[in-house]
Amino acid sequence: MISDDEHLRRWRLILGGGAADGTGVGLGGPDVGMDAALQALYDSERKGGLGGSSPNVARWLGDIRRYFPTPVVQVMQQDALERLDLRRMLLEPELLEAVEPDVHLVGSLLALGGVLPEKTRETARMVVRKVVEALIRKLANPTRQAILGSLNRATRNRRPRHSEIDWHRTIRANLRHYQPALRTIIPETRIGYGRRRNALRDIILCVDQSGSMAASVIYAGIFGAVLASLPAVQTRMVVFDTAVVDLTDELRDPVDLLFGVQLGGGTDINRALTYCQSLVRRPQETILVLVSDLYEGGNNDEMLRRAAALAGAGVQFIVLLALSDDGSPSYHQPNAAALAALGAPAFACTPDLFPDLMAAAIGRQDLGRWAAAHEIVVARA
Repeated sequence: MISDDEHLRRWRLILGGGAADGTGVGLGGPDVGMDAALQALYDSERKGGLGGSSPNVARWLGDIRRYFPTPVVQVMQQDALERLDLRRMLLEPELLEAVEPDVHLVGSLLALGGVLPEKTRETARMVVRKVVEALIRKLANPTRQAILGSLNRATRNRRPRHSEIDWHRTIRANLRHYQPALRTIIPETRIGYGRRRNALRDIILCVDQSGSMAASVIYAGIFGAVLASLPAVQTRMVVFDTAVVDLTDELRDPVDLLFGVQLGGGTDINRALTYCQSLVRRPQETILVLVSDLYEGGNNDEMLRRAAALAGAGVQFIVLLALSDDGSPSYHQPNAAALAALGAPAFACTPDLFPDLMAAAIGRQDLGRWAAAHEIVVARA
């Protein structure tokens, strides 16, 4: 139970002091430093309150790490980048080393990739790699398990040759046929490993790299690298703005891949889908995931015709309006509805759910029902 005094203290820190805050609470000890760190960032009368020199910025970065938990530090850093024009701090390795790495910081570094000085570039790569490695530790195993489990179910062989029999599954499936007199099991149902090809599914990740999609680009790059490590699927990674770049060869190192992205610029979805269409060799075995907010800057009608041709050929076409934890995205609703009418469900997806989404797609489940089961709102035709 929080006391009244503690409630007033918290309100004092939120309101920032002065005659108008109405709390009448004075601060002491660590609260003074915490209040100063908040005031430097959020007091509208002191915009730019961190000061112009690098030591002041570095001191402020250290203060917020001292006074606040990591999730709050990440929010404050992001607010500082936006409110106080602190992008210059990312150009200095000493300051960059002081920040708390997170997805939004990586997005800012990628957006500045072309202007980072050489002395800062290596520090930036270290920060990006730290975030990438943390995300891979979190997301790689669930992705592998979900994808491979779905592929195993999809390719299970019910009429195997003797060399293809999965004896463990076959015995479990036939325990009810045990013959006590013969002390053996009659294998009425035989289950095999399946006749595997080099790649059971082709997956194309087509990712909008406009500035608003920064977090989605980062997560798509991580998942692309994980999927590329699975020999049972063939993964292509395509990013686009008004131009299209195939980053498939960079999937072995997601840090290199991300530094190959150029965040910002326009959007030509039609051109990107045209290129992806040229990659399709086995339409019935291909999953195309378009990650975009669908604000088309190119030929919108041609884009929808291209999407219709892909879906009509048998490609599983999925539209992710966002692949991030940032909440409900802004997106072009008419285009989302038009794609939904073509059988291409359009919805936002969090990174934690993406492995299960891909498993559902591989298993040819109804993705509208899958989304509903996870309380995800799908764009309607």
